[in-house]
Amino acid sequence: MTTFTAHTVENTTGDTKDLLSSIQQGYGFLPNLFSYMAEAPTTVQAYLALNDLLAKTSIPIPQLQVALLAASIENDCNFCKVAHRAIGKKMGANPASLDALNNGEFVVDAKDRAIAEFTVAVMKNKGRVPDEDVQTFLSAGYNRQQILEVILVVTIKTLSNYSNHFTQPEPNPELLAMV
Repeated sequence: MTTFTAHTVENTTGDTKDLLSSIQQGYGFLPNLFSYMAEAPTTVQAYLALNDLLAKTSIPIPQLQVALLAASIENDCNFCKVAHRAIGKKMGANPASLDALNNGEFVVDAKDRAIAEFTVAVMKNKGRVPDEDVQTFLSAGYNRQQILEVILVVTIKTLSNYSNHFTQPEPNPELLAMV
């Protein structure tokens, strides 16, 4: 297996150092995802750009975190499963929904269940979601714009989850403490 280096503010220089320093300032710590992803700084930049765009979607932040967690579970990404439970709780997502998703249990909240199921349907069907699943999503109060925004969720999770499959970052203690 290929081993990747954990890059830090201390062991990098130039633009990569500036990039990691900015991330560390924003989070208050450097999430291990970025430490390893920094092997390719443009990948970090792409992730950050997609993350900025996600914040501009019409999907409410709590449901956005549910969708991100659902995608991470579908992709079996251990780091992101912890990260989105932690960040989701911090961002106001329903802890019961996050825990149910994480444990493979029924999500009681209808809006959370709808976005989680639709996100997984997009992934499993490679974007060719059956009309019945689309109608279920729309009937839960979502709209056509949000269908396309869920694709953005799938895009960023494909980038981070697949990167993590290669680099195997451990969840940071700061994230674990938030779960």
